[in-house]
Amino acid sequence: MPKRFSNLSFDSGPPRPLGYSFTGPNASQSSDRPNNNGLTFLSRNKTERGRLQGLMHTMSKVGDQRGAGSKALGWIEKMKVWMVNEGSKRIFFFLWIFLHCMAFAFALVHYQIKDNFVTARSSFNWTFSVARGAAQVLHIDVIFILFPVCRNFISLLRRTPLNDVLPFDKNITFHKQVAWMIVLFSLIHTIAHMRTFALLAIATNTGIIGFLEFNFITGPGATGWIMWLALGIMVWFAMEKRRRAHFERFWYSHHLFIIFFIGWQLHGMFCMIQPDRPPFCSAGTIGVFWKYWLPGGLVWISERILREVRARHVTYISKVVQHPSKVLEVQIKKENTNRRAGQYIFINCPEISYWQYHPFTLTSAPEEDYISVHIRCVGDWTNAFAKALGADFDGKMTKEEEAHGGKVVTAPVNKVLPRVMVDGPFGSASEDFTKYETILLVGAGIGVTPFASILKSIWYRMNNFGKEKKTRLSKVYFVWVIRDFGSAEWFHSLLQAVEAEDIEGRIEIHIYLTAKIDEDKMNNLLIQDVGANTDTITKLRSPTHFGRPNWDKVFESIANKHPDTDCGVFFCGPAGLSGTLHQMSNKYTSPMGCRFFFGKENF
Repeated sequence: MPKRFSNLSFDSGPPRPLGYSFTGPNASQSSDRPNNNGLTFLSRNKTERGRLQGLMHTMSKVGDQRGAGSKALGWIEKMKVWMVNEGSKRIFFFLWIFLHCMAFAFALVHYQIKDNFVTARSSFNWTFSVARGAAQVLHIDVIFILFPVCRNFISLLRRTPLNDVLPFDKNITFHKQVAWMIVLFSLIHTIAHMRTFALLAIATNTGIIGFLEFNFITGPGATGWIMWLALGIMVWFAMEKRRRAHFERFWYSHHLFIIFFIGWQLHGMFCMIQPDRPPFCSAGTIGVFWKYWLPGGLVWISERILREVRARHVTYISKVVQHPSKVLEVQIKKENTNRRAGQYIFINCPEISYWQYHPFTLTSAPEEDYISVHIRCVGDWTNAFAKALGADFDGKMTKEEEAHGGKVVTAPVNKVLPRVMVDGPFGSASEDFTKYETILLVGAGIGVTPFASILKSIWYRMNNFGKEKKTRLSKVYFVWVIRDFGSAEWFHSLLQAVEAEDIEGRIEIHIYLTAKIDEDKMNNLLIQDVGANTDTITKLRSPTHFGRPNWDKVFESIANKHPDTDCGVFFCGPAGLSGTLHQMSNKYTSPMGCRFFFGKENF
């Protein structure tokens, strides 16, 4: 077995040159500050400063040449750049919208010319064709609504060549798109039938009473409004802000889809509008909804059966470590588990709720004999889970525990740790890091967790531990943006271990502290840092930056260092920073040079 990360020491060799620039609110307070073409760095010693000056002088020349070349890009080159991060997603979305338009158009024409609905068209005019056309599109949507949430199915497809064509990492986004199409065409279908009910009330001389009876007493009307009630509640609690603020409400309300589907099946069995000649439909007719639901429904049911089977596997918590900033590390032993670095799992604790499964990224490497997750306890479920495991965030840690990054939680006498059920692991964007020779890993706060698994796996491969082959990665850039370094001390030993074994300099670690630092503390850090081989704060050879990254310089540096390489950019964190990185990946992608492929964690 390999030695523990916490016991690994690191080499005290000279610091490596930085590939990134530094800009921050306190940068002007440093007197040891070279300036080259208006760029500012927080230098660590004279050797590094000289290397940086030479590096930036070279980068400036190459950057000017690259900028001049980018202005001459033709439409073919622009199309190649567009295809890197946008092409497959935009084309897929366009084809999806085109499919809806064509299906709706063909359905309109079909019901306008079909010879056994002459009476219906003469009675209701365009209302009949629009309602039937919208229903036909809804049947197409129901085929696809469940596939994106079948995570085992998606994980299998990600390992096929289809992953290079279809955006499987956007499965939840696609699920939302299908849902909004169901809302849209349900609205069109309902409006059309409101006019139908009004015309029927006029034809039967029942007035407003008849209109209300057609809406709420007839089979099609009653089932339709039940479906709308279920759909409205699901959509309301699935909105991004409400879902994040009250996940339990989202989770339970989303199971109203069962009522929605049952209502849909019954809705078409009442046959309010009959054809002109046989075969006539009747209340005993099964309907057609089930035919469209069957493909996705069978896969979804098999996924739920597989979840229950996995829940019966021998699974137990082997270790619980309480870290600062309300972060809880949970190590789990589970039989029959095959995983890859960058994947995630769903955890259920029946003691809290038998029905709730919550996603967490794996922080353990495939080479380890356990799976682990790091949970930031900020919500109702996570706090309840931490309490059930015996964690006490109100108590203070000893200096020795703080030095080791946390304290091991021991269960009280005569108490057994609660049972957990694990579903997964499932594939994610970060799983594709082995496809590239150069990768940029960006984590924000607790969003660093997916990269713990990746960095551990790289560490094991560099040391030839485990069954995995040595990685083909030639360069790894790791950027961690946090408010204060103490907020994730559990990550310290891993970074030190990885840096110590990185003899070939294939991994660059850059930590950015965004919390405001007063002038006295900054001067104290600079004094302690003079002539030091390691950073004063992190004890790493890589220096700590203060402020936020200058992403233009980050991407420009990588593009110039790796001009003919595909670089994978993997991110986990807030949506705002995700948009910035996505934009930078597109901006600095060159059709004949470095191409940045952006990927974000989605649960």
